Amino acid sequence: MKAVLCVEHGPPEKLVVQDVAVPEPGRGQVRLKVEAAGVNFPDTLIIQNLYQFKPALPFSPGGEAAGVIDAVGEGVEGVSVGDRAIVMTGNGCFAEYVIANRAQVVPITGTMPADIAAGFTMTYGTSHHALKQRAHLKAGETLLVLGAAGGVGLTAVELGKVMGAKVIAAASTDEKLALTREYGADETINYATASLKDEIKRLTGGRGVDVVYDPVGDRFAEPAFRGIAWNGRYLVVGFAGGNIPSLPLNLPLIKGASLVGVFWGAFTHAEPDVHRANMAELLTWYAEGRLKPHVSRHFPLDEGPAAIRWMMDRKATGKVVLTV
Repeated sequence: MKAVLCVEHGPPEKLVVQDVAVPEPGRGQVRLKVEAAGVNFPDTLIIQNLYQFKPALPFSPGGEAAGVIDAVGEGVEGVSVGDRAIVMTGNGCFAEYVIANRAQVVPITGTMPADIAAGFTMTYGTSHHALKQRAHLKAGETLLVLGAAGGVGLTAVELGKVMGAKVIAAASTDEKLALTREYGADETINYATASLKDEIKRLTGGRGVDVVYDPVGDRFAEPAFRGIAWNGRYLVVGFAGGNIPSLPLNLPLIKGASLVGVFWGAFTHAEPDVHRANMAELLTWYAEGRLKPHVSRHFPLDEGPAAIRWMMDRKATGKVVLTV
């Protein structure tokens, strides 16, 4: 089979596309014939050995894929050969076949296309867990989303509206902000041309926002936190801006606010029953037409390195997907 491989850590230009043996599922595992794989920000880190999980070399990046189960190992229940499914494996999905543990498999019901399914779990799963379990977002509250046109950011905008919040979307270009309005943003801030802190104050009448969803970090973290309301919750989702920011700890004190970490991957292992309930709710909302995933670009598997470079250069809006 063909696979995108990381044989040495570094930028995506060091990745190679090679033929490797088709893997066989072990006990409790399935093999998925991949039709599409989602490209996510963690893929840009894992190939550089900068991510929390560090698979042994060589490995294939790609943490989520959709396709058809074509083999099952001993002891697998609830899915069968021929079933359409999404798998979430952390890595290994940029290939024609991938092995997944049964707990990593979500059956696809209905007619969800493979490219939509392949990019659904990580971004929607992260934002849903962040807003529901970590922030306890309530209808009528105000949500600020940084990096709002990116993979997780756009899902946070969309889910914030589904959950009844007023959503302020912040991004670096007017084109990106226009996309966030299509997905429900009530107000927008271009933080490349305006003061984030001042715009938050203006748009909230000085009150501040109840929840900040921050997958960017870097220089935007402190002004965003300074714009948080009393009893606000600041969601630390990631650091796509490059630098991990430092925050004066007097700010949470004087704001009566909380800094809340969001690590969706660890959550899926620590609380599998809650994770399964979350996915069921998300898939129901999709079936009802309340969620409309945005795939901005498709790359063929051979161009997997270029897809990761596209992500690293922050050219992506919504999801980027590899097709097999």
